Parts: sequence; structure tokens; C-alpha cells
Amino acid sequence: MTTESPDPTQCLLAERACERLIIDFVRRLDLGEPGTVADLFTSDGVWEWPHDGRRVEGRDALRRYFGSRPVDRLSRRMCTNILVTVGSATTATATSYFATYRVDGYTEGLVPPRLPANIGHYEDTFRKVGNSWFLATRSAFLPFGGPTERLGGAADARGRHGSPGGS
Repeated sequence: MTTESPDPTQCLLAERACERLIIDFVRRLDLGEPGTVADLFTSDGVWEWPHDGRRVEGRDALRRYFGSRPVDRLSRRMCTNILVTVGSATTATATSYFATYRVDGYTEGLVPPRLPANIGHYEDTFRKVGNSWFLATRSAFLPFGGPTERLGGAADARGRHGSPGGS
């Protein structure tokens, strides 16, 4: 039995579409559109964190989960080492690394630098539906992590450190 190699151009297009989903995921979380993260998933898409058994399945549940992010949260995620592997014309997988900088209680201004709240990697599966690629599953693995710091008010945004808070 022989298998036909995927068309190189189609592989490149699939890889780029999946990379864009990975980048768009963190952009939507960080820049004020967390509920719309659900639109990047298939209708039966899954986000999970195996460490504590957290699993969110389906677009409506994903929209509620990501949309429940605190409105006073300031975060920036650095996403790198994105490796997409195309399995077929309609499936792909990827691994990417991330570091999340995050505080709650943010109102405005510049927050002094701090260590990341967590560092880990995502393992993703993708599925092409019609002409578009979507996340089918996203699993987050966090070997380094801690609670989300809560700023103590406007003074923290000007340079004083806040106390640790829950995430």
C-alpha cells in the first residue's frame, strides 16, 4: 500500500492557517475579546487542562468560560516555537510554547515588570471544515505556574507592587 504525499502548497497553506489560529487565540484573550476565542474552535471543540481535570467542550461552553475572564485583568502572552504538522487535507496537530504575564485589579497606566504567571505549552489538533481551519482541541500543560497577582489599586500601576491573589 502506498500513500500519496500531501501537496506542498496545500501543506504550507494549512500550516499558516493553523499558526494564525494559535496567534489569534492569545491576541483575543489579551486584547479584550476573550469570549470570541470560542469562534476559533469547531462546534464541538475542547479546551482542557489535564493537570486539574478542567475540560470545556462546545462553542457555547467555551464562550462562557473564556468570556468569564475578570474585566480588570491585564495579560500578555508570548507564544513561540510553533510547530504545525499536517496530517491530511483536513487535519493537523501543533505544539507551541507560551509565557503568560498577568495581573488582576488593573485600571490604567504602566505596570512594573514581573515574572510570568505561568509558562507552558499547548498541544493542539485542528480540523478543516469547509474552507476554514479551526481548533478541534487545545490542551494546556503548565510545568511552571502560580496565582494571579492582584494589584492594590492605582498606586500599583504607577510602580508599587501588589499582593498575590487567586487566579
